[in-house]
Parts: sequence; structure tokens; C-alpha cells
Amino acid sequence: MKLANIFKLSLSGISTFAALLFVAPHDASAHCDTLDGPVIQDARKAIEARDITPVLKWVKPKDEKAVRAAFAKVFTGKAKSPETAEHAFFATLVKIHRAGEGAPFSGLKPAGAVEPAVAEADKALASGSSDALEKLVTDDVAAGIRKRYEHAAATYRHKDESVAQGREFVEAYVTFTHYVERLHQDATGQAAHGEHAGHKKEPAHSNH
Repeated sequence: MKLANIFKLSLSGISTFAALLFVAPHDASAHCDTLDGPVIQDARKAIEARDITPVLKWVKPKDEKAVRAAFAKVFTGKAKSPETAEHAFFATLVKIHRAGEGAPFSGLKPAGAVEPAVAEADKALASGSSDALEKLVTDDVAAGIRKRYEHAAATYRHKDESVAQGREFVEAYVTFTHYVERLHQDATGQAAHGEHAGHKKEPAHSNH
């Protein structure tokens, strides 16, 4: 198959890739540990209303007791230092939440410490439309494919002129095809060639 045809076929799957971002498992380190993330936002609401209900959905049933105890300390400690009391609760809540996901906790991150796509995903849920998110992701994916395709296509034209040029093409070809392969696997939930499901291996030649 010609490289131009591979490029066209790859682009046809980008919309599916973007749509599946909402249902595919995401890295547990996404942004639940940031001060403007959804966990802390709900924690602030809970403190303001003096009602722990909004945050309990973020923890396992077995951890509710510990979260309730930490929540109670916010109000007993506010007289001395309201900010310190709230921060301690935030840290405890996020640590318990991440432990429930099997993820480590290295401390709360400042507001804004989140990937653009994740921030846009939150906006999509709040606004009721994924249009802006789909455009952000598909534009970046299309640009990533195009960059690798153009390099592979340029080296393809000279691949048989010398061994050095042939090797340059092979490097570009492997980078390009592995990139689009990973995109398609993410979109369809398939394991990479020669790999077991649930255990993906980064291609040795990838520059992504």
C-alpha cells in the first residue's frame, strides 16, 4: 500500500480515537491531585456546605470512615488556621482516592498543572458538548500523522539510491507506521502486534 493511502486511512480513524477518550481507561495521574481538579472542587463545595456527600463518590466504601474523620478535622482546626486545615483535608482525600485507584500520591499539584486535553475534557462535560475537545485532539493527531508521513514520504523517494538513504527511510518508516498503529490500537482497544492485551510495549524506534 502506498504511503499516501496509509495517510488517508489513518485520518479516517481519528474521530473514533477522540470519541473513545471518554470511555477508555485514563492514566490515574490525570489531574485528580491538582488544586483545580474535580476532586478538590468537590471538596471545596463540601466544606462550604458543611456536607461531605459531594466527595464520597471519589473514594471506596471502605475508605469513607477515614475521609469523614479528615473532613471533621477541617472544622475543628479552622479556628487556628483555616487554610492549613483545608489543605490537610484535600491532601488526605486525594491520597485516599488515588490509593483506591492503585496510584501513588506525591502531594497536591498547583492549579493549572493539567494536560490541555484533560482540561478540555472537563470543559466538555460541564458544557454538554465535546466539539471543542474533538477538534483539539483530532487537530493534534492529524498534525502528528502529517509530520511523520511527510518525512517518510520524502525518504521513500530516495530509499534505493544508497544504503545510507535506505536506512534513513527505514527509520522514518518505522517511526511513522508505529505511530499510526498506536493511534489505531487506542481507538479500537486492540493490543499491538506480538503483544498481549493489557501489556503494551513502546516501539524501540518511536520518537513519540
